[in-house]
Formats: sequence, C-alpha cells, structure tokens
Amino acid sequence: MDISATLAALKKEPGFTEKVGMVLVHNGVVRGTSRKDGRKVVAVEIAPDQAKVEAIRKEFESRPGIFRVLAEARTGRFVPGDDLLFLVVAGDLRENVKAALSELLDRIKAEAVAKKEILA
Repeated sequence: MDISATLAALKKEPGFTEKVGMVLVHNGVVRGTSRKDGRKVVAVEIAPDQAKVEAIRKEFESRPGIFRVLAEARTGRFVPGDDLLFLVVAGDLRENVKAALSELLDRIKAEAVAKKEILA
C-alpha cells in the first residue's frame, strides 16, 4: 500500500470532508528481535486469512463515526524491516477513530493472521 496515494484517494471520496476529522494509519513491520525472548529474527512467514481480514474490516467500517477502513495484510516470507500490515481508519472524532484502530489491529492480529518466526 502506498500510504500517500491511499490517503490522497481517500480524501477525494464523496463525503470525506463532511464526515472525517481524523485519519489514523498503522504500518506493521517485521521486528529484528522476537517479542517472545529477544532472539534475532531472520525472517517471518505470514499467512493471513484474507476473507477474515475483509470481514473484520467491514465490521469496523460499519461502526458509528467511522467513514472508511482499509486493510492490506501481506502474505509470504519477510525479513526485518519489511512491511506486513497496513491499516487506515478514517472517521469523525478521535475517540471513535483511535478506539477503532486499536481494536481493529488487535482483532486482525489475533483472528486473521498466522505468523511463524524464523530465528537465528
């Protein structure tokens, strides 16, 4: 996902200027160390359930105050520094948008993404 292009396109959508007061972006990347024990990560293998990602995205987009939710979960083998997950939440008020992004991220990671770390 090209964040700048995505935001530019989002701002052109009908209703954006009337309904959006905040846009938050999450860009998840591969860490160089394991969250579990701090060991060096050589790579990660990611297998998202794209149908589940889409179902969760639609659920959050239907929340009050949320104008648009975009999600891109990448599949494959990645090395530290690579982009893995992009989320964009646009909505009316920071209370709605912040809460939605936080819960959206947690749900997608817990329910829709399988990850295997390759450690040194």
